[in-house]
Amino acid sequence: MSNIKLESNVPEGPLAEKWTKYRGSMNLVAPNNKRRIDVIVVGTGLAGASAAATLGELGYNVHVFTFHDSPRRAHSIAAQGGINAAKNYQNDGDSVYRLFYDTIKGGDYRSREANVHRLAEASTDIIDQCVAQGVPFAREYGGLLANRSFGGVQVSRTFYARGQTGQQLLIGAYQALSRQVATGKVKLYNRHEMLDLVKVDGKARGIITRNLLTGKLERFAAHCVVLATGGYGNVFYLSTNAMGSNVSAGWRAVRKGALMANPCFTQIHPTCIPVSGEYQSKLTLMSESLRNDGRVWVPKKAEDAAAIREGRMKGNDIAEEDRDYYLERRYPAFGNLVPRDVASRAAKTACDEGNGVAPTGLAVFLDFAAAIERYGKAEAYSLGLGDNVSDAKIRELGEKVVEQKYGNLFEMYEKITGENPYKNPMKIFPAVHYTMGGLWVDYNLETNVSGLFALGEANFSDHGANRLGASALMQGLADGYFVIPYTIGQFLSKEIRTPKIKNDSPEFMAAEKAVQERLDKLLNIKGNQSVESFHRRLGKYMWEYCGMARNAEGLNKGIKLIQALREEFYKDVFIPGAADEYNPELEKATRVADFLELGEVMMRDALNREESCGGHFREEYKTEDGEARRNDEDFTYVAAWEWDEENNINLHKEQLEFNNVELKTRSYK
Repeated sequence: MSNIKLESNVPEGPLAEKWTKYRGSMNLVAPNNKRRIDVIVVGTGLAGASAAATLGELGYNVHVFTFHDSPRRAHSIAAQGGINAAKNYQNDGDSVYRLFYDTIKGGDYRSREANVHRLAEASTDIIDQCVAQGVPFAREYGGLLANRSFGGVQVSRTFYARGQTGQQLLIGAYQALSRQVATGKVKLYNRHEMLDLVKVDGKARGIITRNLLTGKLERFAAHCVVLATGGYGNVFYLSTNAMGSNVSAGWRAVRKGALMANPCFTQIHPTCIPVSGEYQSKLTLMSESLRNDGRVWVPKKAEDAAAIREGRMKGNDIAEEDRDYYLERRYPAFGNLVPRDVASRAAKTACDEGNGVAPTGLAVFLDFAAAIERYGKAEAYSLGLGDNVSDAKIRELGEKVVEQKYGNLFEMYEKITGENPYKNPMKIFPAVHYTMGGLWVDYNLETNVSGLFALGEANFSDHGANRLGASALMQGLADGYFVIPYTIGQFLSKEIRTPKIKNDSPEFMAAEKAVQERLDKLLNIKGNQSVESFHRRLGKYMWEYCGMARNAEGLNKGIKLIQALREEFYKDVFIPGAADEYNPELEKATRVADFLELGEVMMRDALNREESCGGHFREEYKTEDGEARRNDEDFTYVAAWEWDEENNINLHKEQLEFNNVELKTRSYK
């Protein structure tokens, strides 16, 4: 076990002043020196594109990599619902402190105070930046930017562009990136996948990539490396992530000494289209924004639920008095806008009790009938139609309002399910969505490996055990536009005398050789089972034993199953083709191989954390009414896991300090 000491490097001073004072006194790199410094950025989603664009504009020589054919294919486009910012445009009591507090509380008090407060501060600048870029946020009648509510909060602070916010924000970041590519300050490498991190004298100095079109391995050197490669939710096989999303860049960093923090903190999103069969390879997310107007319910009577499952009844056939609006009943203060982990567990409970409404029994209703009626009446009054308006006209008017707000989401639902969500309540069920865990980073977003930084979902820093809705886009852009351009200088200011890093040093040659050997090893197994079959089995183990609910018996069993599966993978996987050509099966194999190691670490993390908090729900640790029960005395720490050179899995801890919020049991009742 290596001797690793985790230093958070949080600056001194009052919480609200830390970032401002630190930013104004940190080390700088002069413009003439920036021209001599190379920076590698891996990933071109919101965090990566915004970081690469900003660093290029500052004068650094940036090399940015994506395994997509275009940065616009990054998974950030799938974040549909909105982006949080403490602008208080609604005059409903929002503030930077309230956003900070909601994020800390929503994460069940398992995140670092200073990082979260900085995120809340940066949120207001993000909106101004994006408006200046031309992002078409929704606006009120008078022209002011509109806001809507999201889960876990009691104010309206979520800015949105219909149901395509992530896509519009990514286009903004992409155009900023494209401008720097055109100036030559940023060099973009499409269809290149990072397969290893290169360290020289203990510092991150480059990466080994594989050209996915030709299969050629290439060495790229720089003064530092920035990873913005997203989350690892696809370890569960079925998730809302794009199918290409993976953990390999981050995991290769772990295998070179970086620590993976809180990997068991996985977010289960409550509003996904339910699984319909074994043939599925991914799940589709219905935006969190739908809970802003939709009401979640199941039939009160088990026989009604059974009739719906069997196709003898539909949701609209259930009388109002026979419906259980269970979120409104259990959590009256927040109702349908409880945080995602709470809403997901409540849906699971309703289905476990026999009231699920899909053929599988694993679905609940999300009903817009009340919202359509409410909006329809308001629209009728605004048109001067008075009280003598037919129900049909009210419905027609209400559906038009809902279409303006959520039209593309409703269209997507109907295309996938064949049901009209304007006429029938949607069916939804929780699914793996976001990963709060990630590479351990300090206040500068630097990992424990000197010169290696991690941004956005690739790091652990801001969301604790549960991310609030509409905060992923906020963190990605905050890290890329407003944090890393400053904090990277703390490292690079000491590198201005370092000459250009050469990519033919012994360290680079050894890393390339190791990657080639790893690829050859996989190709030479020549077994009988497809990569996909191993991934699917891994996903079932993860969901069964490390999903919405975990217990010690299941986790111990799951660890053994994954170890056996990993051993079987290296004996019997079949990968067609060769390494020096276009070979998507080989791409998939390297990613699944990394998932097979990460999955074990996730289960060990969940087994070690003997408490329930946020998205981590241990069945042994719950209150009498089934809510999560934390153990603040023993587990108020970041669990940072090391996979060392001897394949030992070691735990390191960063104790969390709470000086500005009171540790107390979360309540949304």
